[in-house]
Amino acid sequence: MPDTLSSTVSPLRSLEVLSQHEVNRLRDTSKTGLHDLLRRCALAVLSSGNMTDDSLALMETYHDFDIEVLQQDRGIRLKLSNAPAEAFVDGKMIRGIREHLSSVLRDIVYVYNEIQTHQRFDLSTGEGTTNAVFHILRKAAVLKPGRDPSIVVCWGGHSISREEYDYTKNVGYQLGLRDLDICTGCGPGAMKGPMKGANVAHAKQRRSEGRYLGISEPGIIAAEAPNPLVNELVVMPDIEKRLEAFVRVGHGIVIFPGGVGTAEEILYLLGILLHPDNADMALPLVFTGPASAADYFRRIDEFLGYTLGEAVRDKYRIIIDDPVEVARTLRKGVDEVTDFRLTHQDAFHFNWRLTVARDFQAPFEPTHQAMSDLALHREQPVHELAANLRRAFSGIVAGNVKEHGLRAIEAHGPFRLHAESELMRHLDELLGSFVAQGRMKLPGKAYEPCYRLA
Repeated sequence: MPDTLSSTVSPLRSLEVLSQHEVNRLRDTSKTGLHDLLRRCALAVLSSGNMTDDSLALMETYHDFDIEVLQQDRGIRLKLSNAPAEAFVDGKMIRGIREHLSSVLRDIVYVYNEIQTHQRFDLSTGEGTTNAVFHILRKAAVLKPGRDPSIVVCWGGHSISREEYDYTKNVGYQLGLRDLDICTGCGPGAMKGPMKGANVAHAKQRRSEGRYLGISEPGIIAAEAPNPLVNELVVMPDIEKRLEAFVRVGHGIVIFPGGVGTAEEILYLLGILLHPDNADMALPLVFTGPASAADYFRRIDEFLGYTLGEAVRDKYRIIIDDPVEVARTLRKGVDEVTDFRLTHQDAFHFNWRLTVARDFQAPFEPTHQAMSDLALHREQPVHELAANLRRAFSGIVAGNVKEHGLRAIEAHGPFRLHAESELMRHLDELLGSFVAQGRMKLPGKAYEPCYRLA
């Protein structure tokens, strides 16, 4: 059994005060399920640094962990029972972990009280969904209208080689030297490296307010727990709102090597950029990695060219083994975003002008039936095909690391995907290359595919 510790702590920087009604909701699992959600997300935060990407195994390891919200006259406290001992030093919780735990509490309470059960947010419409994303980010104090564009979103795998990790650090360092901030999915690997590099660069530039923004969601946070460098954490209610948050707050995007999760993000972004309403949108996009990742991006490029057409290649640039050129490209691109927003009188802190089609907003529940029913053929607009491919990859991510996906695979076997023959061949080759390159699980773990191509 792992070492555990029980303690009581006060929240930091978030939701120091809750009503008795809110506290009761968090306690009552039977009616709202919020207690179980808080328990799972809190355990993920407290396990930061634990080398696992199996959320089900984490819950089983700490099966007796619990968290209780205590109401007091002068605020609230969090009572933790049998929490991972590595979250504490000499009996006191590490401050960064305490901040992350507070952010989890803030977002779970706010989303339930003000988004999911509030009539002013119609989550069945595009406008209502974007409005909800905006309010969640505003509540988390992520939107800072007084600052010039500087946020570079970095996507990539949590399971990458040491060489690739060091490369992400070098890119982050070069971005940081050019006064750019970092936003990632907040986990390990390609999500941690750019933040670590930028942190050193910001220190050299005496940039005291560097931003290391992490955006997660309950289904993935246990597999990709927030790394210690994250100084702004937001937990969105689902993967679709998480992805929309990235593209609304980011001023440029860098994509490092990864697996199906990274492919999902690529298809999401390109599907949006290929929408006719976004034809003139300024948003620099670079695919990059060390020399050893050249074949990875070649396969990605071939897959995108076949499925989405040659025009898709105009939306991104591939730069191999050159962190300085990546940073210069992003610095120039972010400056162009600044000019574009000024010309169109758009906000710097939230990209309202970007059209995100409903296909990219509606939550996708990857059941066996839903995965089998996906329309994977080229007789549809490219942005719609991108949306369906994104859903396919999202389902594979769920089957790989999310608790509900792992349980579904355990109960009913692998998901089955159906596609036209030539598209299926390209999909099979891409997924096969991910497995061969060890991009489906953490190093040292054999990968058992959660899907079958029919």
